[in-house]
Amino acid sequence: MSVHGDRAELVCFVLQPPRTQDSGRNASVVGTKKNETFVGDGDASVVVASAAASKPAAEGGKDVVLANDDDAIGGGAVLPPVSSEESANSTQESGVLEDEELQVQDAVANPPKKNNDSSSSNGSSPSVVPSNPATPPAPVQQIPSTTEVKAPADQQIPPIPEVKKADSETPLREWKPLCDVTSNRRIDWCELDGDVRVLGANASVTLVAPPGADDRTFREESWRIKPYPRKADPNAMRHVRVLTVQSVAGEAPACTDRHGDVPALVFSDRGYTGNYFHAYTDVILPLFLTARQYAGVVRLLVTDFQMWWLGKFLPVFKSISNYELIDLDSDPRVHCFRHVQVGLTSHYDFSIDPRRAPNGYSMLDFTKFMRATYGLPRDVAATDAGKRPRLLVIARARTRRFVNTEEIVRGAEKVGFEVVVSEGEHEVAPFAELANSCDAIVGVHGAGLTNMVFLPTGGVVIQVVPLGGLEFVAGYFRGPSKDMGLCYLEYRITPEESTLIDQYPRDHPIFTNPDGVKSKGWDSLKEAYLDKQDVRLDMKRFRPTLKKAIEHLKKAKSDSSSN
Repeated sequence: MSVHGDRAELVCFVLQPPRTQDSGRNASVVGTKKNETFVGDGDASVVVASAAASKPAAEGGKDVVLANDDDAIGGGAVLPPVSSEESANSTQESGVLEDEELQVQDAVANPPKKNNDSSSSNGSSPSVVPSNPATPPAPVQQIPSTTEVKAPADQQIPPIPEVKKADSETPLREWKPLCDVTSNRRIDWCELDGDVRVLGANASVTLVAPPGADDRTFREESWRIKPYPRKADPNAMRHVRVLTVQSVAGEAPACTDRHGDVPALVFSDRGYTGNYFHAYTDVILPLFLTARQYAGVVRLLVTDFQMWWLGKFLPVFKSISNYELIDLDSDPRVHCFRHVQVGLTSHYDFSIDPRRAPNGYSMLDFTKFMRATYGLPRDVAATDAGKRPRLLVIARARTRRFVNTEEIVRGAEKVGFEVVVSEGEHEVAPFAELANSCDAIVGVHGAGLTNMVFLPTGGVVIQVVPLGGLEFVAGYFRGPSKDMGLCYLEYRITPEESTLIDQYPRDHPIFTNPDGVKSKGWDSLKEAYLDKQDVRLDMKRFRPTLKKAIEHLKKAKSDSSSN
């Protein structure tokens, strides 16, 4: 989508549910046709593009910005932007890698300080600019221009772990390092196969040498690992407990609890999980990606155990594992396993690359899993005859609010929607049920849009992008929504639709030179465009967007009926 004066060009990308495991996150709209007919209602012109799943684009990743997300249950967190905006009408399929996150931070006027708190003693994460410890990081940076960065290879758990057994007749494998601290910019991770002993009391995960091991098949190592996927961010990592992952040929703590062939996953639930978006992108989604392949036969060992948070998402953990969660930090027992992974598999923020996922999992699989976890009835957006499609308006409590909500409700009802307005609540299940009962969701950029995971496939996501050249942050929901099989509509407001017009004259640099504001760094951008800005939608200009959503849902209903 692009903005030309007061004309907003909106692009609706509809991704058909992929049939193969190569579709999903990286499905592109190459070869799609744009409808040359513009909707002339008001000042908004709408372009429609639809795409079947195609071959994956180049691998890439993206980090997410959600600043002061007061719609996040459990408190808001600020995470710096680390991806760039693609061309106005592009699909922004691959986002930006964590490599670019480091490039962005290096572009700060003040040289970045060396990060002395390495996630591993055998490898180091790139240096980053520390931020105010009171809030998650906000690097002072230039907003990056569009770049295409080649993705590093990420890890993948083998669908069936190969286990080294001391009493096996199979020859021992050649030794490989326990941990990988270089291939993934998001997280350091380790895999241990054999006689593995986990003692939470001293934060150790130990592989014991099997009988007959030699220098070719076994080496003594020691790594310091923080199992949370923000390793380049010191503010996110500062409260994550360091675990010692080691291999020893001598004495080791005696087993008190043997778990046989049941594997174990060790991870932290600290970091930014108090933010609703990061709860999903940092733990829930990586946990699905890592553990779903075990069909419940897996133990979850949680360090930095937060009962309030784990309780909030308890249905998810019960769907992932058949066993009770283990509070690793306060557990005096020595748990013995044949396979342990420290750190969860993580591809991108809020997205999966099916080509690297166990069993070819995609975001469609994730949303199906989430609907099943919360017992949601609607898998496909198809309104019954005689009923209006439902639109959920995400209200925000503090920043980036809709200040004319009643007018928005009346306008949506006029074009054919039944409208519900909700800010969300602490309990996930009630809001999940509400979202699943709707066919479309609209909200200003923020963590509340994360609830699109509960929309039925074929539904519509309308993201309202605030003033200030914030199109790059819109990509953090743009790509994932398409991966979920949803129609994505993006609406960028004009200065007249921003409450900043009530605070500054029209010729102020905040309107005339947003790049200058950005050049002063993330704190400047956040204060100007995220913390002080609310939205007053021009319903004449916004109406075509609502109409386009209605048209898509009618077509989805028609297609469903014909099938």
